Amino acid sequence: MQEMPQGAGGAGIVIVGGGMAGGNAAVALREEGYQGRVTVICDEPGVPFGRPPLSKTYLRSQEDLADWYVRPARWYEEHDVGRLAGSSVAVIDTAAHTVLLGSGHELPYHKVLIATGGRNRRLELPGADLPGLHYLRTIAECEAIKGGAVAGRRAVVVGMGFIGSEVAASLTQLGVHVTAILPGRFPLERVLGGEIGALFGAIHRANGVELLAGDQVADFEGTDRLEAVTTTSGVRVACDFAVAGVGIEPVVPAAAGPSIARDNGVVVDELCRASAPDVYAAGDVANHLHPVFGRVRVEHYNNAEKQGAAAARSMLGADAPYDYIHSFWSDQYEHKLEYVGHATKWDEFVVRGSLRERSLVGFYLVNGQVRAAAGLDRGGDPELDRDSEMAAAARLVAVRAQPPVGRLADEQVDLWSLGNQA
Repeated sequence: MQEMPQGAGGAGIVIVGGGMAGGNAAVALREEGYQGRVTVICDEPGVPFGRPPLSKTYLRSQEDLADWYVRPARWYEEHDVGRLAGSSVAVIDTAAHTVLLGSGHELPYHKVLIATGGRNRRLELPGADLPGLHYLRTIAECEAIKGGAVAGRRAVVVGMGFIGSEVAASLTQLGVHVTAILPGRFPLERVLGGEIGALFGAIHRANGVELLAGDQVADFEGTDRLEAVTTTSGVRVACDFAVAGVGIEPVVPAAAGPSIARDNGVVVDELCRASAPDVYAAGDVANHLHPVFGRVRVEHYNNAEKQGAAAARSMLGADAPYDYIHSFWSDQYEHKLEYVGHATKWDEFVVRGSLRERSLVGFYLVNGQVRAAAGLDRGGDPELDRDSEMAAAARLVAVRAQPPVGRLADEQVDLWSLGNQA
């Protein structure tokens, strides 16, 4: 790949955001041979790392984060990648090609990558400012939860999406008594549907989690710190602390000059290019145009890792579209979920395996076309095992397969053979 010119005044590439997307972009730039200046700006301390352990093994003190660093600190020094940790961005001036930091310092850029990720949505309810109500995205927030997660204590988990479900499982494994409050019927129902959602509901209940389904928090009670949570149906739950997992919202920096189009994040094309010249975006903040799924914004580790590198290659002149078939995983207790594809709505759900035995691959179909698949306790990480059942499911999604439903459900039929039925 040809090296991109550095631009006037030695301006290189500025990466705004030091999470997985930003860190992997910096690595890809050097691996592709770019020798110009690279600067990574991050409002958190430390090096870019993956967040999945914060709700699982790190929260349970079973793993440190060293294996989740994009690269250790010395790599950035050895590869001449500048890191401005603990710094904020005030404005990206797309006309002047500069990034203004909160400190007042100005950085010129030839190209800039917005990889600012997201921030936790906050509950705007009475008592929501009481100490003892936690959110989880940063190491500091995880440490605060760990400090209260003592066996025998009582916790309320608000929301049972992936963060809420994983935190509920981890706290339960630590001996904390967990009550979860969720607006839907089952955990993860919005993403996985009622069939698999019901399985996760049963799993959590079997492990001692009390699920208050179809309910919402009305207020938080306490004098000096949180003591109880009251729901809209009138249930009062005494607790020592609470964790809210109610989603994130993309963080889009302020900009001057030619506009950066926004719509549920930064709008980018299939090459990760934003509407303003020389501006790119990747990761949780990027609302990208995907050749299979159309316009999507994806908030998972695998996407941040791969899209950061794809954006870097695009900045260096590559013209291959970012067509990764999205995937993610979730560990809860001894159970593992793998998911490939992207489906927010579907008109048919096909099961291969057994819902009763909690071992299955569920396929989400739209007009007969496989759009996504979720595997529960089937093994075979699609990222690591290229011959696995889930890797075959990803292939079905990629080729827009429309296999006969009976063959899709039949475990005697090789899934790879159905990839030709597009």
